[in-house]
Amino acid sequence: MRPAARVFRALVIPVLVTVASCGGKTGILTGEEIPQDGGSGGTQTGAPSVTRAPSCEVKEFSIPTADSVALFITAGPDHNLWFTEYVGNRVGRITPSGTITEFSLPAANSGPQGITTGKDGNLWFGEGAYALNYNGRIAFITPAGKLTEFPPIGGNSRATGITSGSDGAIWFADQFLDVIGRMTTNDERSFFLVPGSASPYAITSGPDGNLWFTEPFDNTIVRITTSGVMTEFPLPTPDSGPGWIATGPDGNLWFTESLSNSNGYSHDGIGRMTPAGEVTEFGLPTSGSEPWGIVAGPDGNMWFTEYGADKIGRISPDGTIAECPLPTGGTGVAGITLGPDQNLWFVESLANKVGRVSP
Repeated sequence: MRPAARVFRALVIPVLVTVASCGGKTGILTGEEIPQDGGSGGTQTGAPSVTRAPSCEVKEFSIPTADSVALFITAGPDHNLWFTEYVGNRVGRITPSGTITEFSLPAANSGPQGITTGKDGNLWFGEGAYALNYNGRIAFITPAGKLTEFPPIGGNSRATGITSGSDGAIWFADQFLDVIGRMTTNDERSFFLVPGSASPYAITSGPDGNLWFTEPFDNTIVRITTSGVMTEFPLPTPDSGPGWIATGPDGNLWFTESLSNSNGYSHDGIGRMTPAGEVTEFGLPTSGSEPWGIVAGPDGNMWFTEYGADKIGRISPDGTIAECPLPTGGTGVAGITLGPDQNLWFVESLANKVGRVSP
C-alpha cells in the first residue's frame, strides 16, 4: 500500500558555534521460523504456519558498571563495538573477544543515547538525560577514548537517533525539540523543524542518499533531503508506533513497530518501506514482543531485538521470521548492530550485558 505523501519544506535555522575541546555466557538456542506472505504492498495479516529455524549461538558479556542501562550500539572503525550507557553515564567499548572498556562522561546525568560512526572515523552520540530541564548535546569520542562535547543544542532537548549522512555531516533526531539536526564535524549546525508535535525518534541514511526518520506518535515515516525538504508517509496500520529504522540489503527501509496503551491495544511488527513510500507490514508471532532495534545482517536478512520477549528476531526480504530466545531472562534487549566479525551484537538494558549472536 502506498499512502498519500505530504511534502513540507522545513524551517532551517543555521547556528555557527566554535568547537569545544574537551565473563561470557554461551547458549545454543533454537528458534521458530514463521513464514508470511510477502508482497509489494499492504498490511500482512493472518495466522502464520510455524517451522523449525536454524540454531542461534548466543554469548553474553557483563558490563562492569552496575545498572548502566545500555541502550544503543554501533560498529566502530577500530573493529570494536561501541555502546552508550544511559544511566551509567558512560560510553563503552567491547572487543570481538568480549573485553569491555568504559569511558565516563564529564557531566552528570548526561544520558548518552544513539551512537554512530562518523565519516571522520570517530564515534558520535547524542546526549539527552531523563531530567526534563537538561540541555542535550552532541559529542564524539575517538577510538583512543578522547572525548569532545559540543555546546548544548538549546532548550529542553534530547538527541536520540543519530546517523552519518551521504553529505558527510552528522544528522540527529531531537525528540523534545521536534527538529532534525544537521551538524558538520566543525560544529556548523542547521535545524529543520518537523511539522506538528511529532517527537522524531530514530534516523538513518537511506539507499537514495536522503535521510529517513520515524515519528512514533504521528505513526509516520519521513524522508528528508540533505537540503531539508521533508516528505511524510503515514503508515496504514493505526497506532503502529514506528521505532528504530535501518536500510536493508534489498534497498528498502526497514523499521520496528511497537505500541501499547491503557485500553489494551497492542501492536508488534516489522515494517518495510520502499524509497517511493510503498509499505508492507509483518506481524510478529510473539505477543507483547516490543521490537526495538533493527539492522541489516551479513546474510541478506534484517535482524531485530524484542525488548518485551527476550528474543533476537530475523526477517527475510520476503517476510519469513525466525526468533531466537536469549539465555538470560528480563534482558530488556534494545539496540543491535552488525559487528566487524560478521556477528550481530546487541545490548541488554535491564540485564546489564552486551550480547553476540551468530547468524
